[in-house]
Amino acid sequence: MEQFWQKLTSFAFHRTGENTVEAKTTILAQESIDYLEQLVGGPGNNMLLYQTALTHRSVVHDPATPDLVESNQRLEFLGDAVLGMLVSDYLFRHFPASAEGELSNTRAKIVNSKSLAGFARSIGLGEHLLLGESADHHNIRQSESALADAFESLIGAIYLDKGVESAYDFVVCHIINHANFTTIVAAEHNYKSRLIEYTQSRHLPPPHYTVITEAGAEHAKTFTVTVTCNEQLLGTGTAQRKKDAEQLAAKEAMEKIGEQLVSENNA
Repeated sequence: MEQFWQKLTSFAFHRTGENTVEAKTTILAQESIDYLEQLVGGPGNNMLLYQTALTHRSVVHDPATPDLVESNQRLEFLGDAVLGMLVSDYLFRHFPASAEGELSNTRAKIVNSKSLAGFARSIGLGEHLLLGESADHHNIRQSESALADAFESLIGAIYLDKGVESAYDFVVCHIINHANFTTIVAAEHNYKSRLIEYTQSRHLPPPHYTVITEAGAEHAKTFTVTVTCNEQLLGTGTAQRKKDAEQLAAKEAMEKIGEQLVSENNA
């Protein structure tokens, strides 16, 4: 991974002078500056980037604020791309048995607005948003979209200010190591649940699992399980526990269903 980051950093981030020199004074409160430094692991090189990451669009449209104030919408665009790349890299490396569709589904559930807002709330990001005087401060600080945008913008700011490795460290600390991440990944790889969701969406009977063979000594048995729907065999799995065999059968079923859907779309 170290070589990957070095190569990526070497050609992607030749920053312009406006991003390496802090030309203006920030309007961030000292409390927010301390908060940001704790989040990113030390003083920022350009605090204006972090100020922009926290600036809600209501500030730009407020007559009481300077005309030169920029909202976090452009940084959110960048942070969204950086976050997608970093999460994709992590999933690719840590789930080698997962197919492309599984990885895509997992990533989508991690980087959607609801999940990102949850990550933002866990670090108290809403309390430090810069809002227009006439804006509804309470609702915006609790808003799913505002929190998700600010979280992605913060990743964009870290990326520009400290580089991709620091952005990755932030993602690991506040997304990958978060309890919600484990829950999301576990749910995405629960093939039995996904198969039930599929059959329900197609108004089909629920999947039916059957143990067809038990082999081995009592203390080391293996179970072979089939899963059917409408009396049609969808998948087969073998494992030392019935539940694991059912998951493998459901996985095979979902893979077949995925291939069938691809064929239908290409027809």
